[in-house]
Amino acid sequence: MGFVVTSLIFAVVGIIASFGAGICCNRGPSTNLLHLTLIITATVCCWMMWAIVYLAQLKPLIVPVLSEGE
Repeated sequence: MGFVVTSLIFAVVGIIASFGAGICCNRGPSTNLLHLTLIITATVCCWMMWAIVYLAQLKPLIVPVLSEGE
C-alpha cells in the first residue's frame, strides 16, 4: 500500500470513529465537541507518527557504509 492509500484509510477510520462517538456518547453539545476534538486529534497524531516513520524509511538520511573487511 502506498502513502495515499494508507492516508485515506486513516481519514476513513477517523470519520467512522467520529460518527460512532456521536451515536454512542450523545450527552450534549459541549461533550460531543470534546469527543470530536479528541478523536480528530488522536487520528491526526497517529497519522503523523505513521507518516514520519514511513517517509524516514523511504528516504533515510544516514546511508550505511560497509568497510572492506565486512
